[in-house]
Amino acid sequence: MKSKTQVHNGNVHSTDTIAGVGAGSSSSPSPPPSPPPRRHSGVSRCRRRPRQAKSSSHTTHSFRTLAAGIIGRRGVRYFFLLPLLYISGLLMCVGPFYALIRQPPLPGSRYRSHEVFQKLWQDIESDNSSAIELSSVWKYKRKLREQKPCPNLTALHQEHFVSPGLNGFLIVEANGGLNQQRSAICNAVAVAGLLNAILVIPHFEFHNVWKDPSEFGDIYDEDHFISTLDGYVKVVKELPEALMERHNYNMSNITNIRVQAWAPVSYYLGAVYPVLQKEGVIRITPFANRLAMSVPPHIQFLRCLTNYKALRFTSSISTLASKLVNRMIEKSSRTDGKYIAVHLRFEEDIVAFSCCIYDGGEAEKLEMDLVRQKGWRGKFRRKDHIIRPSFNRVDGKCPLTPLEVGVMLRGMGFDSNTSIYLASGKIYHGERYLVPLIKMFPNLHTKESLATSDELAPFLGYSSQLAALDYTVCLNSEVFVTTQGGNFPHFLMGHRRFLYDGHAKTINPDKRKLVVLLDDLDISWRTFKEQMEDMLSESDRKGIMVPRVRKINRKTSIYMYPLPECRCLQQFLVNQIDHNLDVPNNYSSRHLNR
Repeated sequence: MKSKTQVHNGNVHSTDTIAGVGAGSSSSPSPPPSPPPRRHSGVSRCRRRPRQAKSSSHTTHSFRTLAAGIIGRRGVRYFFLLPLLYISGLLMCVGPFYALIRQPPLPGSRYRSHEVFQKLWQDIESDNSSAIELSSVWKYKRKLREQKPCPNLTALHQEHFVSPGLNGFLIVEANGGLNQQRSAICNAVAVAGLLNAILVIPHFEFHNVWKDPSEFGDIYDEDHFISTLDGYVKVVKELPEALMERHNYNMSNITNIRVQAWAPVSYYLGAVYPVLQKEGVIRITPFANRLAMSVPPHIQFLRCLTNYKALRFTSSISTLASKLVNRMIEKSSRTDGKYIAVHLRFEEDIVAFSCCIYDGGEAEKLEMDLVRQKGWRGKFRRKDHIIRPSFNRVDGKCPLTPLEVGVMLRGMGFDSNTSIYLASGKIYHGERYLVPLIKMFPNLHTKESLATSDELAPFLGYSSQLAALDYTVCLNSEVFVTTQGGNFPHFLMGHRRFLYDGHAKTINPDKRKLVVLLDDLDISWRTFKEQMEDMLSESDRKGIMVPRVRKINRKTSIYMYPLPECRCLQQFLVNQIDHNLDVPNNYSSRHLNR
């Protein structure tokens, strides 16, 4: 069809119609467009907008009024009800979810050894068929490597110790227990040799923990100490009168040098030596661990000489200690006179300091809190001191109980006929905790059970002297068991290495592994025994380990690992046996026939 153009009031409107497209299929023309809306003259569009705004404002106002009515009349109860509904829903949703994601206790984090013991007791009691012989416990032998020949002691003396003590006097104060004091004494001799000073017999500092007023001469033979070191380091019992008078007979007036821990040789030669030359006498307090392990060979020799030859217990201690050793041998007739010595650290203060939890419940917690407050005041209540008993146990930092020691030894193959010497202070609640150990090892002895009350009376109240008795009995045992670490077992292991061909003959249990096994209520006795036998074998292997020492670069303790530096002194003692040295009776024959 043709396009039509229409004109209305001067406006042109075009309509194009195509066949077949339109309203329906009709071919009739489309209706004309609607006329444009009429405008009222003189009336502007903007005058209508205020009416619309007024209408919208009215609607909003009505809505707010309605909402206020709802809140005012009914909303108060909903206002309190909605939070309750929200919290209830949260608990319903989160509670089961938290139960699903909550981590179970770490293996070994709980003390359940007593439950495992009750479960396994029948198997433990009946298992004596595979008992291990004490004489065949240690299978590893140290392979002797080719070593440089040892220098003649006379030549060593002439080269390094021609005129000892020319530079003045050295005074030290040793603190701590028996073996921390022993470490300080050995280091003091080494420093005196390094500075070419005269050493005054070390003074022992009184400590509130040990509460032992013993002095050097109460524990060690002073005359033997002085004579053994003569020619290497000059030792005197006290300062000359002239020096005491110069300082108004007051030791605190003498120049005191505070030395950093593990100070190297260079520090002593650069900072301490000039003061000694100027003053003629110096004090170094405190003196625990104030000398590095890496020192020149001739100074290291002084440590060996002091520890293994010069330090000899007094005759009163040595006499009773020898009696205790002989009585242990007599009571070990079923095992050819051989016995096990266990250093058990389960005293009240040790348990409290460890912050570990055992099976005493709330009463134990209250008791330990009181002990910690009394002994260490507010140390354990500080915000920066976080107590995590479960992590301490998993990390192997909790003291082993007598029960745990007994189960471990029975698992390793030691039967009920084995004699055990228990080196310890007063056991925490011993009337309860010692029962299972005695049940497993009836032949259990202590210094209190071996000695008469009259024999032990002079040593009561002197913890270091009592520790010296334990030290000697443990030194002579066929097997030594350490349970908690510290200076006592470290020195003892080193001393045993020095005496027994480089083998510590010490069971040092893997406590991280042990606590996991003793937390498993489903473990069988056979499985536990296999694990303990592996642990014994590992202690045997590590007992002969010798640290790699290059020149004077030593990082490990020479008191725990005395070889190779103390080897020459060891050979010297084999060739010239000194019967004043605290060694087993068969020391000479064992070494001469190797």
